[in-house]
Amino acid sequence: MISSASLVGYALASFVLIVIPGPSVLFVVGRALAYGRRTALAAVCGNAAGNYAVAACVAVGIGTLVERSAAVFVVVKLAGALYLVWLGIQAFRRRGTLAGVFSAPASPRSDKRAAREGFVVGLTNPKALILFGAVLPQFVDRAAGHVPVQMLLLSLVSIAIGLVSDSSWAVTASAVRAWFARSPRRFELVGGAGGLAMIAVGVTVAVTGRNS
Repeated sequence: MISSASLVGYALASFVLIVIPGPSVLFVVGRALAYGRRTALAAVCGNAAGNYAVAACVAVGIGTLVERSAAVFVVVKLAGALYLVWLGIQAFRRRGTLAGVFSAPASPRSDKRAAREGFVVGLTNPKALILFGAVLPQFVDRAAGHVPVQMLLLSLVSIAIGLVSDSSWAVTASAVRAWFARSPRRFELVGGAGGLAMIAVGVTVAVTGRNS
């Protein structure tokens, strides 16, 4: 049903879009530095679930409406941008507590919260809308039928690539976390910088992309 050429072509297109750091990567790295690898990987899983929800919406036609309607696209984009700004503000305000967070073991509660936040970030990430709403349909064989099934199957390729890429960021960031733990001041600085960076990404998402 899905040709090997379409599969390889879509995999390459997905790889190019996914490996470019965006809101999801910044969010995962921030959780890795603040809470460690386990919580960061929970955020990765939540983000992947959010991305697949976007793919499912595209498969049933909702994503196409969002991609083609300037008004709906802007609403979704701004919602994601505002959420990133809100997370950034929270991270900046709590920057002084990161040292205490490091000394305490990660809890299932923090993991679940990171997964929920990751889901929202993935669901409102403009890159996901572009990938699944604009790029994915180009690799579907409409003559073969079962278009929604093809789209859902192809989107799993993107999800797999995203899981590997984001997990790599999570593991790498958590590996250097010990260096920051040696000084509370370092943790405060990285927490503040991470919060400001997330705010900057949110603002960038809000003012860039398709507006008409």
